[in-house]
Amino acid sequence: MLKSAGVPVLEAAHVACVAFKAGRGRVRRLLKCLAAGEVALRQQEKTVSFEKAVKAALESRRDRRPRTIYDFRYITRRFMRRSPGLAKRRVRSITPQACQEYIETAFDTPRQRQKARLILSGVFSTAVKRGWCDSNPVAQVEAPRVTETPVPILNSQEIEQIRETAEEYDGGCCAAAVGMMLYAGIRPHEVARLTWEQVDLKNQAIYIYPRHSKTGGARCVRIHRPLLLILKRHRGAAQENICPPGWTRRWRLLRRAAGWNSTKKWPQDALRHTYASYHLSYFRSYAELQCEIGHRDTSLLRTRYVDQRGVANARHFWLSGPREVSDSVMKE
Repeated sequence: MLKSAGVPVLEAAHVACVAFKAGRGRVRRLLKCLAAGEVALRQQEKTVSFEKAVKAALESRRDRRPRTIYDFRYITRRFMRRSPGLAKRRVRSITPQACQEYIETAFDTPRQRQKARLILSGVFSTAVKRGWCDSNPVAQVEAPRVTETPVPILNSQEIEQIRETAEEYDGGCCAAAVGMMLYAGIRPHEVARLTWEQVDLKNQAIYIYPRHSKTGGARCVRIHRPLLLILKRHRGAAQENICPPGWTRRWRLLRRAAGWNSTKKWPQDALRHTYASYHLSYFRSYAELQCEIGHRDTSLLRTRYVDQRGVANARHFWLSGPREVSDSVMKE
């Protein structure tokens, strides 16, 4: 039997000794050990590299929003760039400790690491579904603790500055979009997806569809007097986009024209946070603000979004309008 198998007698004896030891001297148990080991070996061999798992995860998410796909691709590429060897490493061999190291190596702040952890978990969730690993190792990685701090809002002079610049910059092509961010709290990427068909000036409402929303939920945002003045002045045809072509570049240049540059940094989501702070100060309702801004609850509004210290004359913010627009526009 050994000759036909081509196995040297000494090696066969060594294997037999190890096998009998694992089977505790019982042949039936020995055979069970061998069978179990064969299954485990097949499972270990049925896996793919991290790079291929990422491609599969992206393919399964091909119907997601472009921004979601962009974030997923950017973060996974950064993982592989900052951790040489990760791209070719088999997903079944990656441990929770390794995942922790990858996250800490690729990203610096708790908020970045929190998002990176979610995307890394998504890669392994796909791998588990495909049978490439038995469990998701990221589930054992503790989520980074993020301490929410209020985001600074624009003061009265800065509000007037950004509003007037939007009216003057490139013929006012960005004024409607800036007005929606400032007086309706709509995110820049949401504004970029809107058309004038979703703007109802008669009922004073902006309808944001699920496919346009960051969180995937539809909402209706009220149009207040300052925004109504701006939209009446700059309204376009129903099928036209609210934002002009090259919106991301134009929005960056507009901020620079308004005075925000390398010295004076633009606070992230400054207009949305300004809107939230002035809304709460004037209307005094977390519940109403939550519906307008599109949050599931009020927790983030209370910890990060609302900064009442920077609010000055909230009544004027909501009842004023661009100086060059007369009240006759309201009667159209």
